[in-house]
Amino acid sequence: MNEQDNYYDESQDQVETNSSDQQEQPSDNPVELSAEEKLAAELAEAKDKYIRLSAEFDNYRKRTSKERVELIQSAGKDVISKLLPTLDDFDRALNAMETATDVESVKTGMEIVNNKLRQTLSQLGLKEMETVGQAFDPELQEAITSIPAPTADLKNKVVDVIEKGYYLGDKVIRHAKVVIGQ
Repeated sequence: MNEQDNYYDESQDQVETNSSDQQEQPSDNPVELSAEEKLAAELAEAKDKYIRLSAEFDNYRKRTSKERVELIQSAGKDVISKLLPTLDDFDRALNAMETATDVESVKTGMEIVNNKLRQTLSQLGLKEMETVGQAFDPELQEAITSIPAPTADLKNKVVDVIEKGYYLGDKVIRHAKVVIGQ
């Protein structure tokens, strides 16, 4: 009976070991699955975040592009709005020229309108370049031709201006076309 008891005890131990192994295996699988699930969830979250950021950046790019176009149009609108009163003055001056008999009054009217236009442009930041008598600067001026200098002090300097140059703020918006003394 002793052998039977031993056999029974060994069988019992083996069954208990097998059952404990079986209990451990299922507990390992859920941990592995949950780790895989966790990684899959993290991947899905990262993809979602990437898609959202990409869409947000695309929307930002479209919005800033639209704002830039609106800003340019708005700036043009502001300039034109400020020039409209001067345009009205030109229309009035042209109408007055049709019936005017005095040339001096027409000249005076045109000078007033010209001064008003220049004042408006000045308020918008336009500045005329001072070039006559200045040393030639290829950054600011374009030499159209050169002539013998009328005096020695005008050599390599601007003698005449064909077309005036202008700054808008500190930036050159039109280079002066000049004649240089040689």
